[in-house]
Amino acid sequence: MREFLYLSWQIVRRNWLVYSKDFWANISPTFTEPGFLLLALGAGLGPFVERVHGHSYLQFLAPGVAVSSAMFTAFFETSYGFYVRLTFEAIFKAMLTTPIGAREVVAGELMWVFLKGAMMTAGVSLVLACFGLFSFVAWLPVVPLIGGLVALPCGAIGLIASGTVRNINQFQAVYAFIISPLYFFSGIFFPVDAAPGWFQVFVNISPLYHGARLAQMAFWNEFHVVPALGHLAVLLGYAVVLIAVANRLVQRKLVL
Repeated sequence: MREFLYLSWQIVRRNWLVYSKDFWANISPTFTEPGFLLLALGAGLGPFVERVHGHSYLQFLAPGVAVSSAMFTAFFETSYGFYVRLTFEAIFKAMLTTPIGAREVVAGELMWVFLKGAMMTAGVSLVLACFGLFSFVAWLPVVPLIGGLVALPCGAIGLIASGTVRNINQFQAVYAFIISPLYFFSGIFFPVDAAPGWFQVFVNISPLYHGARLAQMAFWNEFHVVPALGHLAVLLGYAVVLIAVANRLVQRKLVL
C-alpha cells in the first residue's frame, strides 16, 4: 500500500509541475468565468428577481458557482487532458515502463483532480467571501473539501469517457449530454424544491446537486446534520461507483 500511494503521488507531482509552469494562465478561466457569470446573472438579473430562500439572487448563485468550478476542472482534466496525455503525448506509455502501473495511473489522476478541484473551489470561494457573499467565514475551509468531493465523481466521468471514446471529438457529445445538464439542472440557478416531482428526481441524480447543497449550507451558515450527511453519502456513493467503472475501463485501455 505504501508503494502504491508513493507511486500514485508521483503522478500528482508530475501533473503539478506541468500545471505550475503556466500557473496564472491556467487558473485565469477558473476565476474570470465565475466572476462574469455572477456579474451577468447576479448583478444584472438579480434586481429583477425576488429573494430566494431569504437570500439575494447573487448570494443564491455563489455557492453553486464555486463548486461547479470543481466539476469543470475535474472533467476537462480527465477527459481532454487525460486523452491527450494518453494518445498524443504517450505520457502513460512511458510511465508504464517504470514501476508505475495502470492502477497507480488511475489513482494518481483522481488524487490530482481532487486536489485541483479543491484548490479551484477554494480560490473562487475566497474571492466570493471578499465580496461579502459568505455568511459565516468559519465555514470557508469546508468548501474546498466539498469541491474536492465533487471533483471525484466528475473526474471519474471524464475517465469513463476517455476509456470509451474513439477520438477526441467525441468528448463534445459527453459534454453536451452529461456535463451541461449536470451544470444547468443542479439547483445552482434556481431552487428545485418547488419544481415538479419528476424534475426533482432528475436533479437528485446529479452529483453536482449534492455538492451544491452542501456548499449552500456552508455559504449560508445553515448546516443541518441529517441532510448534510445525506448529501455527503450520496456524493461519496457516486464517487465509489463511478471510480470503479472508470478504473476498469482505463486500465483496459492502458494495457492495450
